[in-house]
Amino acid sequence: MASEYSLTMVSIQKPPPHPQRKLRTSANQRQASLINAAASLFAANGFTETTTKRIAKAAGVSEALLFKYFPTMRAPYTAILEEKAQYSGLREAVEDAAKKQDDVRLFTLLASYRIREGADPTLFRLLLFSALEGHEMADLFFQQQYRAFHDLLASYIGRRIEDAAFRPVDPLLVARAFFGVIVHHRLLHDIYGLPSRDNSRLWE
Repeated sequence: MASEYSLTMVSIQKPPPHPQRKLRTSANQRQASLINAAASLFAANGFTETTTKRIAKAAGVSEALLFKYFPTMRAPYTAILEEKAQYSGLREAVEDAAKKQDDVRLFTLLASYRIREGADPTLFRLLLFSALEGHEMADLFFQQQYRAFHDLLASYIGRRIEDAAFRPVDPLLVARAFFGVIVHHRLLHDIYGLPSRDNSRLWE
């Protein structure tokens, strides 16, 4: 017959961590470290001044290990966009608002995703460098991320005009103007360092 003590001892024992799971977690952490190191260097120095050697050094690994995770230079660009521009949840929410014709919620979702406290400035700096240097990340972002929301908003505005809910305007022009306001806000906040809700310093 087993004693109460032995039953208690058995109940609190935990199986050892699965070695494959531990390795996978470590690999994910290392990849995340490489992505963050690359994004920080690109955002601070641009793409032409950032080498694989500098990325590896910042992440505390060898160049050989860097190439193991990212065999081509295009690979980290895609990974950075996936990490810094996580739009999957936003897209679902925006499409739901569009389906319900909830104008206020749709425009608020699109604006507040970037105009909010704690928004990561790294992505905006990366996109500015990529555009100025003619880097392929600019095209990757435009084709994979920005254009999807731009076209979605322009299409929605067009439908609401047909419903006589909006005044007759050029849907594409309005969509560009709307996103232009957001970009301008990020420029003032992320590059010039103006506070989000106080623009008095602009005129100093």
